[in-house]
Amino acid sequence: MPSATSSFEQNPIEKISNNHSPSPRNLTRRCGTNIMHTTLSELKEQQRLALPLVVMNLTWFAKLTITTVFLGRLGELHLAGGALAFTFANVTGFSVLNGLCGAMDPICGQAYGAKNFRLLHKTLLMAILLLLLATVPITFLWLNVDKILIHFGQQEDISAVSKRYLFYLLPSLLVTSLLSPLKSYLSSQGITLPIMFTSALSLAFHVPVNILLVKARGIEGIAMAIWISDLLVVILLALYLLVTECYGKEGKWKEGGWWEQGVSDWLRLLKLCGPCCLTTCLEWWCYEILVLLSGRLANAKQAVGVIVIVLNFDCLLYSVMLSLATCTSTRVSNELGANRPRPAYRSAYVSLGVALVSGCVGALTMVGARGVWGPLFSHDKGVIRGVKKALLLMAVIEALNFPLTVCGGIVRGTARPWLAMHANVGGFYLLALPVCVVLAFKAALGLAGLLIGLLIGIIACLALLLMFIARINWDDEAGKAQILACDVQEDVKEDENVRSAVDDESVSVPSPTQKELTNIASVVNASINGHRSTATEVNV
Repeated sequence: MPSATSSFEQNPIEKISNNHSPSPRNLTRRCGTNIMHTTLSELKEQQRLALPLVVMNLTWFAKLTITTVFLGRLGELHLAGGALAFTFANVTGFSVLNGLCGAMDPICGQAYGAKNFRLLHKTLLMAILLLLLATVPITFLWLNVDKILIHFGQQEDISAVSKRYLFYLLPSLLVTSLLSPLKSYLSSQGITLPIMFTSALSLAFHVPVNILLVKARGIEGIAMAIWISDLLVVILLALYLLVTECYGKEGKWKEGGWWEQGVSDWLRLLKLCGPCCLTTCLEWWCYEILVLLSGRLANAKQAVGVIVIVLNFDCLLYSVMLSLATCTSTRVSNELGANRPRPAYRSAYVSLGVALVSGCVGALTMVGARGVWGPLFSHDKGVIRGVKKALLLMAVIEALNFPLTVCGGIVRGTARPWLAMHANVGGFYLLALPVCVVLAFKAALGLAGLLIGLLIGIIACLALLLMFIARINWDDEAGKAQILACDVQEDVKEDENVRSAVDDESVSVPSPTQKELTNIASVVNASINGHRSTATEVNV
């Protein structure tokens, strides 16, 4: 019988594994190289998605600025009425529509990761129908805006101008109901360049349209120019979608599913619509409430002017935050839909790192521009001094706002937007606003008290969301994504169909004869005896 030593020496695999095992230092180097490589590849992917979205959102900010400039040229009354009307439109209309459309991000992102194009198609149409239905109550509010504003203490002449402005802005609700779903549909698939180019073209188109319509219709023309330039984007994106879906390599159009909406599909969308809408609206409304509170301070005119100018800078940075959040939601949802939990985890934490760096850059930019930003909007020395002081506090807020917004994108990508909703309710409304009132009015800190209260609320929101994200089980989320994207159900149905087909075929297979059974039994016995003899030799 051969000895144990000789058998060991004859095993080349064991010799190689013992003699040439990598050292711990080499393993550490390889691990570090792999982590660096995957992180860099993730950064490149996020850069590809985020940069066009940043440009798109900056064009939106530029369009808002152009509209304000044209309103200002019409006079003080038109500027006040138009600005008030646009604020009312944001609070009651655009924030609601954009929030409802946010439910598309997890569904379409995970469906694309799972290559379930049928779900993508039906979700796009459902979102458009849902937003069109939501425009009905919003339209009723806009038509009665003058009564609402007068009830809250606004002057009648300003309220009348606001009503006229909003009446001609009404088509923008229909255009937004088409535009927002188209943008979400494309961005959830990582298609962002067409959105950037069409938005830039719309901005270039917006200026001459404003010039023509202002001369012809005055303030009504400014309102009309907004939805006319947006309608151009809708037409171009719809044409792009039709051409690429019909003639693209993947042949998405042939997958169908456009008119296959069922009750379960509507329930899945509506379940996410509520939290997504409330998350967006609660955040937007909190900033509007701050403006209203600043109007009740001792030096109200100066305080309102300061906070509006400061929030304009915040709007500029918010376009970058929103782009990072959309990119994060897309990456996380795509990876979860493809049943890849580790890349989804990596995408989430790389995005948080990018958000922290971007927040610091944004804060430093705000501090560096605090001497220049105020004079761009006002020549009042008191307002300029107030802007300088307020931007210092706002810089700290922006440094935390970036990771907060990206955290919202992470939980939205995992199809759990209610986590962000709960954080916003707790941080902004149960903590920030009460603290704002106490510090601004009771402690007599004024505008600084409002901003400190907002900072405390943002810290609480960020802490809650980071705690939620740290507790995410990414393997479980990938499994849930398969269910959300309908892959699991479809696979189960296919397996059941295959089994039934096999069962049907097995019925037609003829039973073996007695002679065949005898031959099979003899072969099995011989095999068993051979194994027994081999085992006996080994034991000896």
